[in-house]
Amino acid sequence: MSTLNRPKSPHTPTTIKKGEKEDSFWDKFSTLGRKRGTREVKKVQEEGKYAIDSPGSPNQFDIPPEDYALREHEQRAVIDPQSISDPEVLKLQRILIDWINDELAEQRIIVQQLEEDMYDGQVLHKLWEKLTGKKLDVPEVTQSEQGQHEKLNIVLKAVNHTLGFHQKIPKWSVASVHSKNIVAILHLLVALVRHFRAPVRLPENVFVTVVIAEKNAGVLNAQKFQEQITSEYDDLGMRCEKDAFDTLIDCAPDKLAVVKKSLITFVNKHLAKLNFEINDLNTDFRDGVYLCLLMGLLGGFFVPLHEFHLTPQDVDQMVNNVAFAFDLMQDVGLPKPKARPEDIVNMDLKSTLRVLYSLFTMFRDYA
Repeated sequence: MSTLNRPKSPHTPTTIKKGEKEDSFWDKFSTLGRKRGTREVKKVQEEGKYAIDSPGSPNQFDIPPEDYALREHEQRAVIDPQSISDPEVLKLQRILIDWINDELAEQRIIVQQLEEDMYDGQVLHKLWEKLTGKKLDVPEVTQSEQGQHEKLNIVLKAVNHTLGFHQKIPKWSVASVHSKNIVAILHLLVALVRHFRAPVRLPENVFVTVVIAEKNAGVLNAQKFQEQITSEYDDLGMRCEKDAFDTLIDCAPDKLAVVKKSLITFVNKHLAKLNFEINDLNTDFRDGVYLCLLMGLLGGFFVPLHEFHLTPQDVDQMVNNVAFAFDLMQDVGLPKPKARPEDIVNMDLKSTLRVLYSLFTMFRDYA
């Protein structure tokens, strides 16, 4: 990580200066290796080679012996170096690096390598503050490993809370991020891109090959599996092609005001039956309560109060409310909204307008 003046989105240099030694893949990712005596290293190397070359593991690749110096019943995940050099994986890393650098340009922070610059939580701390507009009370710089662990733990708790991981288990942890596990770091950054609808398009269906090695009864066994990092673009909560609402917001604020007034009038016409009224499309729908009630009124059915959170206490409950309202929309014959529940909770005006306009179009003549 550097803190120099620079144009936005610099691409990480790929050339190596003369006389410099290029770090191997395993220099970068082998963070759990332990030093062994020459005899033991040789034995482990033979075990590792046998496990990888044995039937069931048709694709051979070299794993250094220290990555297989396992204790009995110990398990370790390592990454196939061929998959990490895959063009789509490299493209994904480059896009994420450029996005982070754009977000943190005003703070003169330059990320050059994800696993080296993200592991201690310092860049992640600044990125979270920039994306949320909030401040986190943690030390700016921590040199000791214990201090890094403590800071990263606080930062990840804040990130996980923002992303809605209150009960679900994320695909990253303090241990995996601090050990520079590139798969965990990629999962984390992709989740942030999706949640905050970053103006970038990630490559679709990116996979990496992960090798799980385990020692049982003195014998080393290895299995490979494909870990998916990104999925289909439409399944992500990123910005799509521009539509009428993009044009309204960007180019015609006077017409936008007319549209908002019409939608508020339409909504209040029906919510008045329950003695409710909204004033702000952005904030009044973010917890999903009015959206659930509105769907019952428009669909002509009673929405049981136990089916949603009437007074949501956290973001998770708000997201559940909006997701439930989206299900009700499909039940009455509307297509699945392109917006995500998180977009409504995050008060994304365009997403809220699109959802309400679809209701307006279908039910405008409903008394």
